[in-house]
Amino acid sequence: MSQIDASDAERTATPAAGGRPAAPETHGLTVWAEIDLAALEANVRTLRALAPASALMAVVKADAYGHGLLPVARAAVRGGATWLGAAQLAEAFALRDAGITTRLLTWLTVPGSDFRGAVERDIDLSASAPWVLDEIAAAASALGRTARVHLKVDTGLGRGGAYGSDWTTLVQHARRVEEEGSVTVVGVWTHFAHADSPEHPTVLAQQERFFEAVTEAEQAGLSPEVRHLANSAATLVHPSAHADLVRPGIAMYGLTPVPQVDDDFGLRPVMTLRARLALVKALPAGQGISYGHAYVPEVDTVVGLVPAGYADGVPRNATNVGPLLVDGRRTTIAGRVCMDQFVVDLGPASQARAGDVVTLFGGAPGEPTAQEWADATDTISYEIVTRLGARVPRLYVGDPEGRA
Repeated sequence: MSQIDASDAERTATPAAGGRPAAPETHGLTVWAEIDLAALEANVRTLRALAPASALMAVVKADAYGHGLLPVARAAVRGGATWLGAAQLAEAFALRDAGITTRLLTWLTVPGSDFRGAVERDIDLSASAPWVLDEIAAAASALGRTARVHLKVDTGLGRGGAYGSDWTTLVQHARRVEEEGSVTVVGVWTHFAHADSPEHPTVLAQQERFFEAVTEAEQAGLSPEVRHLANSAATLVHPSAHADLVRPGIAMYGLTPVPQVDDDFGLRPVMTLRARLALVKALPAGQGISYGHAYVPEVDTVVGLVPAGYADGVPRNATNVGPLLVDGRRTTIAGRVCMDQFVVDLGPASQARAGDVVTLFGGAPGEPTAQEWADATDTISYEIVTRLGARVPRLYVGDPEGRA
């Protein structure tokens, strides 16, 4: 991913009046994402206050939901996160190799994964089947170390984790491997299927199954330090699921996982996506715009060319519906989203010029939001922010000490 270090004086702004970071220097950039690390820290503090009796794992998988793995991880720790979570080993290795020592869990592995590298780096690992325990134990034994493992139980999501009688098998196997001394079970965890639907009956059903699974593990002789099942939605709206550790992901980035609940929970959007007009020109009524002429202006108008497209993460199905703020007004994309560009109908009276800023989404008053983009393209805000391409620079603002 292309990143621009916040310590670069030419590209980092100090906080502006009112506490909002000033916009970074973007002269010459076609498209960029501004990442407000102060907002991220504030969101972590807000989430901690919602679950005051629980530790907090900041989930930074998928390049921190497109926001930048290392800058976000450091900001989350500054905000009070006591754990970090990464889906894949490469992400976890990058965190450790950058000198981040916070307790760290990773959970997606396959046979032959570099468990030795994980144990060497003091990374907690997840196991959903006996073969995982065996490979972890072999790696730890070869190093003369003891690996830290979290057992995952499938309580009804039907995805990862040991389901039904497989949980009993996994627990019994974990106990045997633990007795050999190369593995210690430090956690039991699960994931919700419907936590974003506050009244869904599966939420309580999964909680009940989870705590039954924990009891079974303890009765088998295991002594997990942490029990965890609360994702962002559960952290926000299901206090009974907070347990020993909460694992917020999307909420940490200032986007709500429960948009049907009319409450922003005090969270602030962290990412703002902007571009600059590359060309402004007049077109006559009836002149179709872009591939397939999916948009045809009914009157003489002025259009602008925006140098960002689906290669940058702008959804192709945002054609004619992607919301924008440009030339002082809200509008939408006009015509097809192309690989590298799209067009916006600026209106007959527009005074816009090449170089003017176009805001795709952000969080300031009047700006479209990632949720609006999600609604317009029939997806979720998670996808809108994580899909940004590698050629979109992330510009970090809001870190008072100039770190990113």
